[in-house]
Amino acid sequence: MRRIGNLYEKICQEDNIYLAYEKARKGKCRSSGVVKFEKDLGGNIKGILAELVNETYKTPEYDTFLIHDPKERLIFRLPFRDRVVHHAIMNVLEGVWSPIFISQSYACVKGKGIHGALKGVRKAMMDVENTRYCLKMDIRKYYPSVDHEVLKSIIRKKIKDDRLLKLLDGIIDSAPGIPIGNYLSQFFANLYLSYFDHWLKEEKRVRYYFRYADDMIVMDSDKKVLHSLLVEIRGYLSEELKLDVKDNWQIFPIGTRGIDFVGYVFYHDHIRMRKSIKKNFCRRASKLNKKEMTDKEYKCMLASWLGWAKHCNSRNLIKKIVRHEKIL
Repeated sequence: MRRIGNLYEKICQEDNIYLAYEKARKGKCRSSGVVKFEKDLGGNIKGILAELVNETYKTPEYDTFLIHDPKERLIFRLPFRDRVVHHAIMNVLEGVWSPIFISQSYACVKGKGIHGALKGVRKAMMDVENTRYCLKMDIRKYYPSVDHEVLKSIIRKKIKDDRLLKLLDGIIDSAPGIPIGNYLSQFFANLYLSYFDHWLKEEKRVRYYFRYADDMIVMDSDKKVLHSLLVEIRGYLSEELKLDVKDNWQIFPIGTRGIDFVGYVFYHDHIRMRKSIKKNFCRRASKLNKKEMTDKEYKCMLASWLGWAKHCNSRNLIKKIVRHEKIL
């Protein structure tokens, strides 16, 4: 694999910092961090640029807080200016790392995402004979378990720019594992498993494998093949990446229960919305149905759930819970 250099100079361009600022503020323009940054926009941009050029940039201490979604997670938050730095880095590195990812890896890849995963799984399941059984698994405490030295070695497989490597090493070492909530973390998380993906597809010749972040499914005609593969997967993840498969892995016949993946439940002849998303959709629609509002307002308030619904078999659900005339 050809290693790439001369990337740091591209990051340290004023136009790139401004572009990073625009991306970092998207959807957050009223937040206090953005407002404060914009009070001296030019000065803050030049300050970031100077720290990068002089190689004096350091990741500050994180603010941390707990959320429940529904399980408890520790979230790490950086000041807005540091999010700008992360976007500036990814403006350059996204094009370097994206070609490494297999086509069945869907998180943090432009043009893919949840609905890309849905299309991929739906297409695979048209081959009914070879998708009778599913291995479903994820990684135990994935983000906190990422090993810094392993991650750095993976990054060095593609990048040879010493100044950029020094910058990335500093960000990696700023918190245990890779911190949830950090903009760069989602890309590190995808990269960390990328060579595992290639091992599965190219060495183990797994045909129907799909991954979204650390959620993974494998389909096959024979459950014995999946049990054998699981043993090998556990060995690879432990030895190469210092990770463990969560104990709640499952191997099951798809025809009797479907595959719960990326917010949908997949069967060979139809797709349902995940129960928790359906429940929230029904609750939201019920509340809105009691309020007076325009058609446009009604559609807007239900837009995200209707977005989920249009990609699965939900016509009867929509007829039942939505004021139909409002979304036609």
